[in-house]
Amino acid sequence: MRKPYILLAIIFGVLLIDQCIKIYVKTHFALGEFVLPFGGEWCQIHFVENPGMAFGLQLGGPIGKLLLSLFRVIAIGFLGYYLVKILKEEMAFGFICCIALVWAGAFGNIIDSAVYGLFFSESGTHTPALLLPPGGGYAGFLHGKVVDMFYFPLWQGRLPTWLPFWGGEEAEFFRPVFNFADAAISVGVFFIVALQNKFFPPENENENEGENEDENENEKAIITDNNEEIADETAENDAPRMEERASI
Repeated sequence: MRKPYILLAIIFGVLLIDQCIKIYVKTHFALGEFVLPFGGEWCQIHFVENPGMAFGLQLGGPIGKLLLSLFRVIAIGFLGYYLVKILKEEMAFGFICCIALVWAGAFGNIIDSAVYGLFFSESGTHTPALLLPPGGGYAGFLHGKVVDMFYFPLWQGRLPTWLPFWGGEEAEFFRPVFNFADAAISVGVFFIVALQNKFFPPENENENEGENEDENENEKAIITDNNEEIADETAENDAPRMEERASI
């Protein structure tokens, strides 16, 4: 079967690309430094570190950080178990690939939280971090920070005054800074939502398909019976004629 190999290629591909980008940015960019790869401010490589969950959400203190990292590890474990389960159940392969993208992205970010604090020095606002520094890393196991770098401020301006609640305020799209692992998670979730009818066809459609198959079989049976009756009638009508010919 090729499916497991395709899934492994997706998972390892996401992890490899994600970690290569993060390690490069971590060791070549100072904290807050950015470049404009396409010349415009709408697309930036902007190095920031996220100590918590998505969009900077976090629990307070070292204990909160530890609990958050443990929660991530447990969630990834359950998601990995679910991935193996749906692969054995032979669900829609597109859906399995989407779950693999989500799992790989989540695992890529947990690597940062788990071991980056052990292997890197603290990133400064003027100097990049060092890989395997002589004095040790900046934090303990499960206390690292997630590296983010992709920033797309496609639009910046002031919202119309007639807009409820936020009218007249400064706004920006797209504000969050994210990484390749986050993008893999978003792509997986997007296609799960967009293609859910294909991945999970309604039960009524399956029932209708079964009913249509039964109706087709019944129609075939009726046609076969009619053909047999016609053949029997033809044979009965032809029997006297054959007898007359035989007597002559």
